[in-house]
Amino acid sequence: QLVESGGGLVQDGGSLRLSCAPSGGPFVSYGMGWFRQTPGLERHFLAAITWRVGNTYYQDSVKGRFTISRDNVNNTVYLQLDGLKPEDTAVYYCAATMSAYHNGNYYQPDAYDYWGQGTQVTVSS
Repeated sequence: QLVESGGGLVQDGGSLRLSCAPSGGPFVSYGMGWFRQTPGLERHFLAAITWRVGNTYYQDSVKGRFTISRDNVNNTVYLQLDGLKPEDTAVYYCAATMSAYHNGNYYQPDAYDYWGQGTQVTVSS
């Protein structure tokens, strides 16, 4: 029900903007998150945002480089990736939660109800 786009191959220091939108029309959720995953490792939280107020949350390691934003009109969430490094190479996923975040659970994959199929980001050195 969620479709990511915007991934690709970029050089060290480059930028990309990822997008996430529902595939089947308007989609009402409480918040959206971005995660990434490399082979053999668990899905890793990057950033989250709430639809109504626009509260944002970030993994410390990406603060200042990645920016999450939302477009309430087009029901789309973005993740701006700046200053990309080869270690940022991964499949990036967006996810939606129907429930309010509580006890800081925005970083937990289990807090999300719907996931996209992922988009590959590759950063060359």
